[in-house]
Amino acid sequence: MSGYLTTHVLDTAKGCPAEGIRIALYRVSGNSHKKLAETVTNSDGRTDAPILPVDQFKTGTYELVFFAGDYLRASGQVAGEILFLDQVPIRFGMSDPEAHYHVPLLLSPYGMSTYRGS
Repeated sequence: MSGYLTTHVLDTAKGCPAEGIRIALYRVSGNSHKKLAETVTNSDGRTDAPILPVDQFKTGTYELVFFAGDYLRASGQVAGEILFLDQVPIRFGMSDPEAHYHVPLLLSPYGMSTYRGS
């Protein structure tokens, strides 16, 4: 197998990479979640290494959880205890054991989107 998983976060409200967002990766099986990794985005909004590297890659269902609320508060874009977007989960499947999967998050205080990138 040579597959792996990467991610990044762009702050679409500010038009820049989102530095300092904590991200957790889980493998999902039914209602069971197993935490595999946790990291933080760098100044380019990316992780310093693949969040799921080649030597740990397996096909299956996964979930990335982006702790967006902490970032949005720290950047001064939102305030308060209850946020519209706080923890943002993205559940997705990886079926090709040889593929590079890239799952980015485009984020603003009141909206988000994702896609399968390259």
